[in-house]
Amino acid sequence: MNTEQEQQELKELRKQIFITGYRGGMAHLASSFSCLEMLYTFYIKKLLHFNPENAKWQDRDRFILSKGHAGLALYAILRQVGVVSDEQFQSYMTEHSSIAGEPCMRDCEWIEATTGSLGHGLSMGLGMAMALKMNRSKAKVYVLLGDGELEEGTVWEAIMTAPYFGLDNLVAIVDNNRIQKMDFVENTIGNPQWESKWRSFGWEVATCNGHDIEDFQNALRRGAVIQKPHVVIANTVKGKGVSLMENNPNWHFKLPNKRELKVFQEELGIATDELCEKI
Repeated sequence: MNTEQEQQELKELRKQIFITGYRGGMAHLASSFSCLEMLYTFYIKKLLHFNPENAKWQDRDRFILSKGHAGLALYAILRQVGVVSDEQFQSYMTEHSSIAGEPCMRDCEWIEATTGSLGHGLSMGLGMAMALKMNRSKAKVYVLLGDGELEEGTVWEAIMTAPYFGLDNLVAIVDNNRIQKMDFVENTIGNPQWESKWRSFGWEVATCNGHDIEDFQNALRRGAVIQKPHVVIANTVKGKGVSLMENNPNWHFKLPNKRELKVFQEELGIATDELCEKI
């Protein structure tokens, strides 16, 4: 169970993500909300080893948001830790912004890999993990994927390869919200049985509640002592925090109309004047 302070901070982050996405005219809100606690754990709770004074610190852990359409959540977290400015964050989707819909290395030095086209993050993370091993670095590589993304073939090439090279410094996290674009995953590929599939490829597998910070931390730590790559299947709710969006495939890529907007305002505590000219 998250503490009261954590709950308040997460609600404020959801509020800022919504306001920024709404002002920008587009955002994958539901996908951003489903992985927010996990991003919070990495950066705010400092599970990820990084130096806020040096984006390219050699001994840093690497984090890749493979489900890049949730990039607004990552930028909100980076703003919270002080490495993305308020001005940068609020310029989202404007003409000269350095922040767009997906994470981009060219525009922000804190992004380890440009993503958005699904299915490539784990392969890039595998390459980073191999390089770190060659350099005898103790740093880890964390890759956050969507469950719908696991339908991409390149993901399974990386899953197959990592155990062969003994990449115990590679950690995958699956945002298992059970919804992909426009439908439930089960309606697309049947029961995916992610745990048994990853385990059959030689990965250490843990499951957790992806919205419970302590449970997520414990799931990550359980794999830290195992000499093979580790995956955490994090069970989440797509659209977590706003009743209209929760477990609703229609909200994969959508902004609210005037009637729906009132629900967002009530549940996230958003005043009308905070939305500026969009009202």
